[in-house]
Amino acid sequence: MWQPIWMICGYFVSLLGIAMLFPAAVDIYYNHTKWSIFVSSAIVSLFIGVSLFLANRGKIKDISIQQAYLITAISWVAVTVLAAVPFMFYGTHWTEALFEAASGISTTGASIYADVESLPKSILLWRALLNGLGGVGIVIFAIAMLPFLGIGGMQIFQRENSDVNEKFLPKISYIAKRIISVYLLLMIACILSLKLAGMGWFDAVCHSLSTISTGGLSTKNTSIGFFKSADIEWIITLFMFLGALPLTWYHSLMFTKSIHSLRSSQVVVFVKILVFYITIMTVWLIWNDVYDFGDAIRYAAFNVISIVTSTGFNSTDWLKWGSFAATAFVIFALTGGCAGSTSGGIKMFRWQVVAAQLKKVFVTTTEPNRLMPLKIGNAVISSDVANSVFVFFAAYAFSVAIICSLVAVSGIDFATAFGATIACITNSGPGITENIGPSGSYAGLSDFVKLLLAFTMILGRLEVLTIWVLFTKGFWR
Repeated sequence: MWQPIWMICGYFVSLLGIAMLFPAAVDIYYNHTKWSIFVSSAIVSLFIGVSLFLANRGKIKDISIQQAYLITAISWVAVTVLAAVPFMFYGTHWTEALFEAASGISTTGASIYADVESLPKSILLWRALLNGLGGVGIVIFAIAMLPFLGIGGMQIFQRENSDVNEKFLPKISYIAKRIISVYLLLMIACILSLKLAGMGWFDAVCHSLSTISTGGLSTKNTSIGFFKSADIEWIITLFMFLGALPLTWYHSLMFTKSIHSLRSSQVVVFVKILVFYITIMTVWLIWNDVYDFGDAIRYAAFNVISIVTSTGFNSTDWLKWGSFAATAFVIFALTGGCAGSTSGGIKMFRWQVVAAQLKKVFVTTTEPNRLMPLKIGNAVISSDVANSVFVFFAAYAFSVAIICSLVAVSGIDFATAFGATIACITNSGPGITENIGPSGSYAGLSDFVKLLLAFTMILGRLEVLTIWVLFTKGFWR
């Protein structure tokens, strides 16, 4: 049972070790002295990863559902722990290092560093690389693994890959190739656009990694607001939006010249929701004389899209927009992007399933004999998918309640506890109080809360049920 789990885990850890050499190279290029941190970390990761891979190497004929759960959980935890090693070698306390690593790999964008501009370029690049690796990793996980596990209604996307061998490894290999190709194309386009808009190469690379992955870790203390450039803000706004669309949608658009009805429906609804949210926030800003029309739509578009897509960048401190804005941004975070994208949150297709189910209930309540299929766009949704979505919602609500209570027990006020829980489980980053908001950091929280929130980030990133099922007796029978 354990052989394929440790082999695949070793493979991912080895890839992480190779990635650590890039920050080391950057430090050598800039004549900095911190390159040894990443060389040492790479040696540790490669030793562990290669050892696990070689000791368990063998042909994997099939993967059971139990093994798939364990591969997912163990791989993400192992990668998070080893991703924290460079932060620890740099001098960061281990609990804060785990928090920062979890934030990066889960593409949450929350940080314990109050002054990121004082960090060496290698650490800044490492944070961005973690965003980039986590972004592409979660899409492959969502498209290849979640349908197999039947979690949260994701089995609805099995037909997207119906041309793939049902064996696990050939399937994930095929999916990974086409997703990575789209991911890299988007990233290159974003880098070049930011460079043309006046951003330096280093900042352009780091912010592109954080933008396409909807991760949100910036090289500046004031995030994108540092650049004071409308062009840069609009470019990042565009690419945050593009990062929140299903990556398989791009593949269909570019290579097969067709768009699956479900994916198309999800994208259309996502665009409509964004337009609605941005309009509401723009009207609020103008009504309250915060900005004129031009600035209102610019700041509303950037910050709303940033939170809805779970990126977490900010161009200004939106907490200063008033209590309505703080409340609205919680709703934005919970909305999330499209399934099959790098974004977090609940995801658009699940909201579509809920809306379709409510519509069906309203109709059948007054017309009990009417047969009405559950549909999203032109796709008919099975009862199993609908039930899976509602189970996901229940687990999500349960997780928020439990984690928020545990954070509050540590002595933190409710608004901060609730805001931190929502920000971490949706992977959106900033909370709704000043200390952990767009202009703050998570540095002031206790070690217990940092570790709990680090767990929450991974919990939210892996769609909640993937982790909770490991704590049930039935799973280990």
